[in-house]
Order: sequence, then structure tokens, then C-alpha cells
Amino acid sequence: MSIDVLEYTPRGDKKNSEFFDEFRVKIYERRKSSGIEDLVGNMKAIVTQVDPGKSMDTMLEMYLMTPYRYVASYLGATHKYYLLSSRENYPAMLLMEPLSSDFDEYISRLNKMYPLSRATPHTRYVGEIYGCNNLKTTRKVLEEQSVRFEYSDAIENPFYASDNFLFSMPSDFTGNRIGYSGCDFSDPDSLNLGEKITLSAAETALLEEAATFGETSGIAPLLLGVDHMATRILAPDREDAILEFLTQVPYYFWGAYNIFDMNSSTNVNRCGNVTDDKLSPAKVFTANNTPSFVNSFENLPMPTETFVRNYGRRMHHVAIEVKDGDHMSGQKNVDFVVDALKERGIPFLANVVGECTDEPNLKQIFSKHSKNTILITEYVERCHGFDGFFTKDNVAALTAAAGQDEQYKHGQVFD
Repeated sequence: MSIDVLEYTPRGDKKNSEFFDEFRVKIYERRKSSGIEDLVGNMKAIVTQVDPGKSMDTMLEMYLMTPYRYVASYLGATHKYYLLSSRENYPAMLLMEPLSSDFDEYISRLNKMYPLSRATPHTRYVGEIYGCNNLKTTRKVLEEQSVRFEYSDAIENPFYASDNFLFSMPSDFTGNRIGYSGCDFSDPDSLNLGEKITLSAAETALLEEAATFGETSGIAPLLLGVDHMATRILAPDREDAILEFLTQVPYYFWGAYNIFDMNSSTNVNRCGNVTDDKLSPAKVFTANNTPSFVNSFENLPMPTETFVRNYGRRMHHVAIEVKDGDHMSGQKNVDFVVDALKERGIPFLANVVGECTDEPNLKQIFSKHSKNTILITEYVERCHGFDGFFTKDNVAALTAAAGQDEQYKHGQVFD
């Protein structure tokens, strides 16, 4: 690994427990001794599922808002699968759509438990797939470490237990899965997702029109790739969620910072094998500092836990890095991108936050939640070689903006 995780000192002002610090090091040591660091590689694909009939709308949204473009589609036993890619060696995106609205699995059962996810029962960010050179050995090693995997006789969607993929059961702490595959995602037919199907002429024309917008507006070359993805979880699950994730993939705990204004912490994990996060994006976990059942004593803001109470533990946003630079319009590139998308009708939660003058800094903004995926898209420009991952002021502003859009009135409790 390019980062010596045993020598690395995590950044941040968030105090971790002795338990966390002890087992973080033990996990690093066991990954090495058990061979996981040799078996498991970088992130190869991001997997998300949408409700029946929503794949085309989702792909159009991806064309407008991200660098992802359609590659191929397949018909499986229970789902349609759409593979999209961005730049070479960056993670692909696998979009799943159940064939029937009556299809019942963990996603639909979980979504029905939360008030703001019931309307889209099949929609959920699933997880990531990491490169793996031996699925059988990886399963054996990680099962000995109490990681639970799917088996074909106990799963409704056969994709999770197919020959080419190994998927963990959904995490009790995050709701996300970790997947592994030795397949080459640049050769979609090798994934064996089902019968190959083609888009209609009308569908192809819609995607081409969306791609043309990206080129003619000038934003397509500025959207580089996925910078990070952030999952919101409950306060007491923070350390367990991080340690569980570090057990299964060759990432390291980069650091954690308190966002006092929002009564939360941001906890960053990065891949030690890459110097560019877009090759294997960072995984961020955000949690309240004070759980909701105690927070009533202090009445502090708690948009992070509010999101979990309303949507469940799940992915909150996926961030796209914008190329750093000054646009010919006189704006920073991220401001230009956002203005172009607003003119196209893409809604945003607030204005761009952060300053990029002559000093290294960040500029960031959140879109509104997608009606198709529930996910927020973040745009982030890392200006002048910014050394770090985020700024606390920016995170506080973004968290506050999202919190205003994620509330639910229940009896006398407005959260």
C-alpha cells in the first residue's frame, strides 16, 4: 500500500474510544496477515437500485449531472441491469431495476419502515463492488472473521450470489453492502448479468440529447468523477460502522472532525492504494454527536440523525469532483457548472459554499434529492491543490441546507 496504515496518525478533533483505536490497528494487522490486502483491490463499481420504470429517467439524470454514460443493458431473472461508465479506471455504475413492482426483498422491506422512503419502496443505494482476484478464498477468510455473505438459496435477487460476484449481507450499521468481483467492467458481457437487451431508438435519442447538452454547455469536460460518497448513520454506530468497513476493504481511517454547529461528526476513510480518490472514492460516515433521545435536553441541531429517522441508515450523497480552474466566464468552474445545471432545471439546496481565491480551499454545493435515486449529488472543486478532504465550515453549511429538505411532521415532533 502507498500509505503505511500502521504508521499513519488519523487527522481530526473527533475523540475516538480506546476500543476504536485498539481494534483499528488490529484490523489493519489482520488484513495483512490474512491476505485480504492481497485479495481485495480498488473500487470497481457503484451499485444502486431504482423503482420499476425509473431507469431511463435515472440515466438521463446521470447524463446531465455526472460523467457517467450508458454502455450496455441486460435482462435477468428478476431485474434489468444497466451499466454506465465514466473515465478509464474510474468505478463503473451498475443500475438495477426490478421487473415487477411486486418484487419483495430486503430493500422494499427496509424502505417501508421509514416515512420518507415508503413512496419509493425499491429505491436504494446498494453498495460498492471491489476488485478481487479470488472470490472463494476471500469468502473463506472473511467468513472466519464473522463477515456474512449471501448464498443463492437465501436471496431473492440472484445477482447477489451469482458466480461472478460475492456480496456481503447488508450492514446492520449502514444498510450498505460490500461486493467483490474479478470481472473486467470494461467488458460488460463478461459480467453475465443476463440476456443482452438494447435501448429503443427513442431512448437512445433522449440520452444523446442529454449528452449533447453536456458538450455544448461546456460542463461535460469539467465533471471528472466520483470524489467520495457519504452514508448517514446513528450516533452509537459510528465506530462500529468504520471498523466493519475497514475489515472488508483496503481502506484506512483518514480522520474525523466534529461539526459542532450541526451536532455531528464527519468520518473519512480513504483507499491507501491510490493517490487520486477518483480511482477508488473515499467512503464517509456521518453521525450525530448526541442521539435524538438525549438531544431533547440540549435542543441542538441534528439534521444527520433526522435523516436516518426519516429515511433509514443509507447513503446520503455522492460527490462529483469538478476540474479546478477559472472558467472563461469569469467564474470558478464549479460555479459555472451549477449555473448551467440550474438553467437546465436542476434544483439545488443552497448557494455554492466556500471561497477559492489565491489560497487552497474548497467550493461545494448540494443538489436537491433525486426523485429517482433519493441521493443528493454534491459538486466539489478542490482549489489550488487543497491539502485535506473538507472544511468544517463548508460541511456545516451543506448539512444545514440538506436538513431543511429532509424533515417530516409527525404528531408534535417536527424533524
